[in-house]
Amino acid sequence: MSEKHTILKGTFILTVTGFLSRFIGFFYRMFLSHTFGEESVGLYQLIFPIYALCFSLTTAGIEVAISRCVASKIALAKQKEARQLLYVGLLLSIALSTVTAAILQVNASAFSIYILGDIRCEPLLIAISYSLPFASVHSCICGYYLGRKQTKIPALAQLIEQIVRVSSVYIIYMIALKKEQPITILFAVIGLVIGEIVSSLFCIQCFTYGKVFTRIHFVLKNNFSHLKELLKLSAPLTANRILLNLLQSIEAISIPIRLQQYGYTSSDALSAYGVLTGMALPCILFPSAVTNSVSTMLLPTVTEFQTSNKWEQLKKLIQKVILYCFSLGFFCCILFLLFGNWIGTILFHSQLAGDFLLTLSWICPFLYMNSTLISIINGLGNTTTSFLINTLGLFIRIIGVIVFIPQIGMNGYLWGLLASQLSVSVLSILYLSCHLKKREFAT
Repeated sequence: MSEKHTILKGTFILTVTGFLSRFIGFFYRMFLSHTFGEESVGLYQLIFPIYALCFSLTTAGIEVAISRCVASKIALAKQKEARQLLYVGLLLSIALSTVTAAILQVNASAFSIYILGDIRCEPLLIAISYSLPFASVHSCICGYYLGRKQTKIPALAQLIEQIVRVSSVYIIYMIALKKEQPITILFAVIGLVIGEIVSSLFCIQCFTYGKVFTRIHFVLKNNFSHLKELLKLSAPLTANRILLNLLQSIEAISIPIRLQQYGYTSSDALSAYGVLTGMALPCILFPSAVTNSVSTMLLPTVTEFQTSNKWEQLKKLIQKVILYCFSLGFFCCILFLLFGNWIGTILFHSQLAGDFLLTLSWICPFLYMNSTLISIINGLGNTTTSFLINTLGLFIRIIGVIVFIPQIGMNGYLWGLLASQLSVSVLSILYLSCHLKKREFAT
């Protein structure tokens, strides 16, 4: 099968899975809202910045590093070393996630009071901590298969996790209802944990075929020979994810405060932020399911071309991908410009959502392109460069929140977001252009 067909097939599988997961998630959120109430769902959402931070610290960077390293070994026909990299990554991620889970449990009360501002989050944080080791297993094995450009198992694992999560919450809810037990949002967290457990067991079964202990012995016997290689790639990626999560937390806290400085009441500020994050941004991000799938398939392909010194093929691939992603973004930009007001007023019953969509529409060409550009840079092994580019983009967003919102309102953040995405696009393209020219000159 040609590289083009492999990428298209993998992208199709991941895109379909992504849309199915979002479809299930849409109805799941409706179920949570109707069953547990808006306040309880608010508590449930409140714990996720901390969960996302823990996941980023223990797993996210390692997963991408495994995918990149495995792709490189496969290109060199080093199958055994590819599996060895997974074993080392698994042990590293499980160790980090176990320690992080323990720290989260011990400090759940302090986090709830001093960071989240609600002691009711304590049992939710304790419960969700149990998912971290299983999430690390799930993610690392999926990273291994994505590095081999085999998308079926990661796609199935994603669907299984989502289906098990939703169904287990419903079953627990029905049992509690039948036994006349209190209905609590803790059920949703337990469902998340069960989903991760089942998904990780599925991944283990697919990979090991029941030979877990033999393979772990093999890992220990080889003394973590690939640990340095993984850490070199995963450290910048982990730092990038942590910075992104911290930024999102800063935004969540700062935007309503800065809107009040602009002249909004507390209620109006929270309402505007809710319209932006709950209505406008999900619409803008929905088509990114396609480009995210492309990005996932690109990373191992770029690594393979680099390892095999196929620089001309790599250059053509990058040019095509950039053109396709930009075209998709431009098309979506036109759609949102034409129908943004209609989407806001008819679907969301909010004129403000329509106004946000009109402004955010200009972000689409750059937003959809950036995920692929960063994935290409990571595929080349230059994770520090992608970290620096993303960091600059994140600081521009922070400036938009802190400096410009008090001056011109929410548009200060929206235009800051546009400037951020544009900067990431320009810097990424310039870097890739220089990098490929150097390689062409060297060959």
